[in-house]
Amino acid sequence: MKSMVQTIDLQVTGMHCASCVGRAEKALIAHPGVHSATVNLASGTAHVTAGDIDKTALANALTQAGYPAHVRQDVTERTDHAAHAQSLWRRFRVAFVLTLPVFLLEMGGHFYPPLHHWIMGTVGQTPFWALQCLLIAVVLLWPGRIFFEYGVPALLRGAPEMNALVALGAGAAWGFSTVVLFMPGLIPAESRAVYFEAAGVIVTLILLGRALEAQAKGRAGTAIEALISLQPDTAFVLENGAPVSRAVEDIRIGDQVLAQPGARIAVDGIIVDGTGYVDESMLTGESAPVRKSTDDSVSAGTLNGNSALTYRTTAVGAATALARITQMVDQAQSAKLPVQAKVDRITAVFVPIVMGLSVLSFVGWLLFGGTLAQAIVAAVSVLIIACPCAMGLATPVSVVVATGRAASLGVLFRGGDALEKLATIQTVAFDKTGTLTAGSPTVTQRYGPASTDDIASIAALERQSDHPLARAVAAIADPSGAQISDFQAIPGKGVAGFVNGAKYIIGSGAFLVENGVDISGFTNETEQIHSAAATPVFAAKDGQCIALFGVSDPLKPDADRAVSDLQAAGLNCALISGDIEPVAKAIAAQVGIADVIAQVLPDQKLSAIEVLQKDGPTAFVGDGINDAPALAQADVGLAMGQGTDVAVEAAGVVLISGAVQGVVRAHTLAKATLRNIHQNLFWAFAYNVALIPVAMGVFYPIFGWQLSPMLGAGAMALSSVFVVTNALRLRRAG
Repeated sequence: MKSMVQTIDLQVTGMHCASCVGRAEKALIAHPGVHSATVNLASGTAHVTAGDIDKTALANALTQAGYPAHVRQDVTERTDHAAHAQSLWRRFRVAFVLTLPVFLLEMGGHFYPPLHHWIMGTVGQTPFWALQCLLIAVVLLWPGRIFFEYGVPALLRGAPEMNALVALGAGAAWGFSTVVLFMPGLIPAESRAVYFEAAGVIVTLILLGRALEAQAKGRAGTAIEALISLQPDTAFVLENGAPVSRAVEDIRIGDQVLAQPGARIAVDGIIVDGTGYVDESMLTGESAPVRKSTDDSVSAGTLNGNSALTYRTTAVGAATALARITQMVDQAQSAKLPVQAKVDRITAVFVPIVMGLSVLSFVGWLLFGGTLAQAIVAAVSVLIIACPCAMGLATPVSVVVATGRAASLGVLFRGGDALEKLATIQTVAFDKTGTLTAGSPTVTQRYGPASTDDIASIAALERQSDHPLARAVAAIADPSGAQISDFQAIPGKGVAGFVNGAKYIIGSGAFLVENGVDISGFTNETEQIHSAAATPVFAAKDGQCIALFGVSDPLKPDADRAVSDLQAAGLNCALISGDIEPVAKAIAAQVGIADVIAQVLPDQKLSAIEVLQKDGPTAFVGDGINDAPALAQADVGLAMGQGTDVAVEAAGVVLISGAVQGVVRAHTLAKATLRNIHQNLFWAFAYNVALIPVAMGVFYPIFGWQLSPMLGAGAMALSSVFVVTNALRLRRAG
């Protein structure tokens, strides 16, 4: 019996750097029954796949590892960055007010000696140092307490992280200074200096950095909140013909809902009365309102125009398109890009290495003639400046911003790997019907001796298929009353079945020939259809070809521009179609594609993708069931949002509006995101590589450089703020 696999989402707090993420993931994976775990620092979430385990026990295991966690109930539950930022701002203000006089008086005395002499002459050194000790003790015990609350337990568990480094650094500076103040005999005379102001400034600057970071994270993660806010809380449901206000969660499938002019659609449905325009830009990214009338679908969150519409509910709650999109965005924001694996391997050993370098700095200064005070300053500076906060944020915060921006443009990334791979593709292969073309073909030519009853039977059988060509043929007659049995749909070929006792076969000429049907009598008509750039659809009854339809499918209005934009970006474009070669080449010529692979079955589409992949990473864009294998085989599959569920499930990217320009937007945003991530990683790593040696005092013998712990704290805080701020630029990308 196959074991159950479930996904568990946890909300996690207490993570502040890349090493926190690594340890949280290890704690989750170590829990019995867990298959995989991904923790996201930017969103404060953990995504776990596991067998039949207790979700609460899993959350408790992570809590015991030092990262308080609980099970997320739904995607509406998010880390309250605004409240967190407010708390940090309060802590910063207290720390700032208490540290400022210490900093001004102590450092002012260094820069302006008369001030130092005045303090020594009026207050005295010991009372002055005692006042500093008291004020900074309050800073460490009140606003700076969070570093010790998280850092000390992490040290005791043998799993030091950022808070441990800050606690060690600030604590060492304050502790050494306190010993100098109260037990000066333990310290050599040349090293009797206090660094209370350094301890206070370290805490103050890092609190400032965290407050700015939390505030920026709040701006980065607004996509989910924006999507959730699209759905109204109430709607007017028709009861006995009269509109009655009802909470959205109380609306049921089949209810008739009135959308008033200017109101948002509350749930998914089908229009039963009224005609008007609906603004779907918040879901599709397309600015032009869409005309809606009877039997057209509407989606929750979209904005009704100036006409009243009545629609019958078809989906509520988590089943609505808006809810599914929100879930996709949430999953994408929690995803981990392949590039993150490299960062994880480095940060897994980073903090222990930093602590080792700190000890090495301390010992080195003493061995090579430095004072105890200089040794402590070097050790503390290394601890403070090397906190891997920026490393941990470099990738996830860019992903959070980029996927949110993508959703506003009508592009849904279903995973981080799709975002990264799409940025590196060299070829984009398109399906034809429903992808480059509108997907709403119509029958423009008709030949053959089929009777009215035959046409109705053909329409009835075609209605069972979801292929756009089949829908076009199904629309030519009213199939009511037809009795259908033994229906078969053969992807890429056609359909077959019995209608009112007669066997019908409908599809491509090759499909009919395979089934022993002679189509040679329609040679001239087939050529006429080809010359009109239409697709021939044959129909046979009891083994005799009785009808030939020419089906035309116009290009999407943005198809040629999208292909041109992709080619201008240096990408190769190809067309892979199940349609016959003359039609495929005619469509390709209209959009400027030279590489055409036509008349292929679904498995042959997959093979065609494999051939293209030999020249480099390849993306495939499609929308139908017959596209699913190719979508899965491609390095990145992009599914048109109006396509079948099978195609959407097989793809890594979903283009909600179905516009071909969505491919350009997705590629542009993916490249911008990867570039942004590389910028962040460069800054995070270069900053540490450049400043750790300075903090250790490597350049002191040559240039006299020794980094102050205060400057180290400022640089460390600014590095994280820089990374988040740089990622926020992606809100304008695409």
